[in-house]
Parts: sequence; structure tokens; C-alpha cells
Amino acid sequence: DDRLKECKFIVACDVANPLIGEKGASGVYGPQKGATKEMVEVLDKNLEHYGKLLEKYFNKKIIDVPGSGAAGGLGAGLMAFLNAQLKNGIEIIIETLKLEEKIKEADIVISGEGKIDFQTAFGKTISGIAKLCKKHNKPLIVIAGTVEDIENLYEIGVSSIFSIVEKPMSLEDAIKNAPTLLEKSAERIFRLIKAIKA
Repeated sequence: DDRLKECKFIVACDVANPLIGEKGASGVYGPQKGATKEMVEVLDKNLEHYGKLLEKYFNKKIIDVPGSGAAGGLGAGLMAFLNAQLKNGIEIIIETLKLEEKIKEADIVISGEGKIDFQTAFGKTISGIAKLCKKHNKPLIVIAGTVEDIENLYEIGVSSIFSIVEKPMSLEDAIKNAPTLLEKSAERIFRLIKAIKA
């Protein structure tokens, strides 16, 4: 459709992963979806072939562009076929909500995420908020359902991370009881803040 040529596409990506490699679509998300190491290698080679074809045909850099590996490589396809501009989703949210101005005025920032792990630093919401908090020297407390592999988050601006799960339980129980668990966790955090400020 020729009307597409008149459109400008801005794609909000929740991650900044490139198309291929160790931090690419297959390398990071393949194992989460059940892919074995061998499957990840095959997937990555196929995405590399796909990426090279796109770069050759459209005469533009795609493979290493942050976000090209989002949604299993959909970012790369949207860049190529729709000439889309990939933007980190949190950047769009920060601009739209004028979040930086609000963080500048805050004494402390509290945010949450379902799961916090090493991938969180790759452009997810918490990473964007953390960078702003670091820039403006504001403490950031993160509350999450699951917490693992978090060391890299302290470097980008997260002050402290708390899991709402207070004892061993199944994922189903954690999801079912999330509102109560979140409330209890928030109360413990604010009691700590109150004790420190007293």
C-alpha cells in the first residue's frame, strides 16, 4: 500500500537487545522460551542470515541497532519494511509523562516490576527510571515478584530491591496473593524509611 510510504512509524520497544549475538533475541530470550543451547545457535544463525538480507536489500544498518532484537526480531523487520524508528518504550513514557521533572522533585522513588533479573538493565522500565534517579541523585527502591541476578542494576541507579515473596510458594500462589504480598512489602519498606528518617 503506497499510503505506508507517507506514514512515520515510531516503535516502542521494551528492550534494547540487538538482533543477534549473546545479548541478541535468541541468546537472551531463546532459553526463556525453552530453547536448548543448540537451538539458540541455530536460531541466531537464521536471524543473522535474515538480518544480512535486510541490510543488503534495504541498504541500512539493522543487525546491531538497539531494539532490533525486540519481540524475537520484529524490531528489525519493522525497521526494514516500514522504515520504523525504534525507541525504547521507557523513553516514550518518560517524555509523555514528563517523568524526569517529577523525579527531580521527589525525595525517593519507588517502582515495581513482575520479575527483576539481568535482562531488566536492557531497556526495561526500571532501567530507564534508574538512570534518571542516578542522574538526579535520587534513591530508587524497586519492588518485584521475582528477584534474581540483580548486581548490574545497582550500577545503573537502583538503590535497593525487595521481593514481595516472603516465603517459599508456587508461582500460582504468588500471583493469586500478589495484592496482599505487595501491601505487606510496601509497609515493611515504609517502616524502614520512617525508622531511618526518625
